Amino acid sequence: MWNAARLPLLNRWEAKTDMKLIFMGTPDFARASLQKLLHSSHEVSAVVTVPDKPQGRGLKLKPSPVKQLALEYNLPVLQPASLKDEQFIRQLKTFKADAFVVVAFKILPAEVFNIPPKGTINLHASLLPRYRGAAPINWVLINGEKETGVTTIFINERVDEGNILLQRKVPVTFEMNAGELHDLLAAVGSEVLVETLNKVERNEIVPQKQDESLVSKAPKITKELCRLNFNQSAEQVHNWIRGLSPYPGAYAFLKGQQLKIFRSNTVSVDYPQAVPGTIVKIMKNCFTVSCAKGAVDIFEIQLQGKKKMSVDAFLNGYELSEGEQLT
Repeated sequence: MWNAARLPLLNRWEAKTDMKLIFMGTPDFARASLQKLLHSSHEVSAVVTVPDKPQGRGLKLKPSPVKQLALEYNLPVLQPASLKDEQFIRQLKTFKADAFVVVAFKILPAEVFNIPPKGTINLHASLLPRYRGAAPINWVLINGEKETGVTTIFINERVDEGNILLQRKVPVTFEMNAGELHDLLAAVGSEVLVETLNKVERNEIVPQKQDESLVSKAPKITKELCRLNFNQSAEQVHNWIRGLSPYPGAYAFLKGQQLKIFRSNTVSVDYPQAVPGTIVKIMKNCFTVSCAKGAVDIFEIQLQGKKKMSVDAFLNGYELSEGEQLT
């Protein structure tokens, strides 16, 4: 919260806190929104995130990106094992927040999202009701969409189905991967979130019901979904690769070893005599793999047990031959 005592008398109206908020989130996508809120006219009274998780060889407990930022600003941090825990719910009520803000967090029970008088607002990384679910950024790219965006909604009992507050569209290029789209939507989303809160505080938004005829799903990405199928068109294979890059990574098998593929592009040339998945051409900085229609050039990979690297670096230490198969 701003310190009004340090502001010129004529500008003290700028230091007014519009609403007291509790922020709930976990990953870097949520961190961007928390950072934006901390520089807005609203007051973040506390942060709710997941318990610290063991990571690395030493299994040292590591806080979430949202907790790390909260600690930098000396904010109270709540990390309940269960969102239905009665002590946690009592704690939430003591802050007397006007609204809760949820970005990339768990599904909230009604006992929680009904607490604040101005409601609980969620930022979702798609143009709802398109791509309801856990992985909208990935599925937008996998499906080859040319446009996506962000949506703020009031949370209700049905996940991702609350009334829409604001939306903003962004274009999606053919080269963009999930990491790049994630960063773009995190930045745009943080702006839309602050705008939403400003308008909710001033009662300037009329929430709109979602159009159920436009619903599409974005389920969680599983390991099975990450395996590439070259019996698809080159465009489809490219979309799977970029939709899963840099994490968790699309993969195939080369000589029995898992090969993750992070960067590709399509080739319009067909190789009708080649079985899909065949390495049909090897160049200095990439190799070409045949698909059911067309082919893809592969530029960045990670062989099982090795670091991620460019194909030119890979070819310096690995013998790859035309005719070999990716399965």
